Amino acid sequence: MIKVLIVEDDPMVAELNRRYLERVPGFAAAGLVKTGGDALVFLERQPVDLILLDIFMPGMNGLDLLAAIRGKGYKVDVILVTAASDQDSIEAALRSGAVDYMIKPFEYSRFQAALEAYKKRRKLMNSQQRLDQQELDEYVLQRRSAVGDMTLPKGLDRNTLRRIWAKISQNESEFTADGMAAEVGISLGSMRKYLKYLQQLELLAAQVGYGSVGRPVYRYHRLAGNSDVDL
Repeated sequence: MIKVLIVEDDPMVAELNRRYLERVPGFAAAGLVKTGGDALVFLERQPVDLILLDIFMPGMNGLDLLAAIRGKGYKVDVILVTAASDQDSIEAALRSGAVDYMIKPFEYSRFQAALEAYKKRRKLMNSQQRLDQQELDEYVLQRRSAVGDMTLPKGLDRNTLRRIWAKISQNESEFTADGMAAEVGISLGSMRKYLKYLQQLELLAAQVGYGSVGRPVYRYHRLAGNSDVDL
């Protein structure tokens, strides 16, 4: 059984993460704590295999906690579960060894996929067998070279997806769904479906702001290191 510590200051989100966790076979919640300091105290008393970690917390934030965990030499893996979608936070987490990064809000299917991938990676790394290059790429290094072989969700077209991704890859600045729909020449509704799919592949991140009439406006940006992904 993989023991998991949930570090989340919002009780409702912490409980949701715990319930999601219980639905994935092979995982068990070892504890729920609200702050980075409490997490360090917990780890001193009880080792765990995996931490589900928020970034925005009172006192020590999640990135500082991750750095402290690495500094103390704890052999524990970390998955970020957070609303922080800015490139600096994502890069800092990945550089500190986070094995995955989930941006709130997310669906259970994304949560399940992250834990199942982690479980398979852990099993491979703990086995005595030699890994071949495909296993190493897919489950340990988590490269997305096989993204183009994935079946697209209903209603999405491969050629259109590639056109959208080419436009995104050519532009390093943020963009809106409206602007990208106009550039590619498809409807706004269709564009939103493609952007949602790219977010599920962890190729895009989005930040929400508010326009002059108070409506939420999502601004998207490509996550670092994904320009060479073959869709």
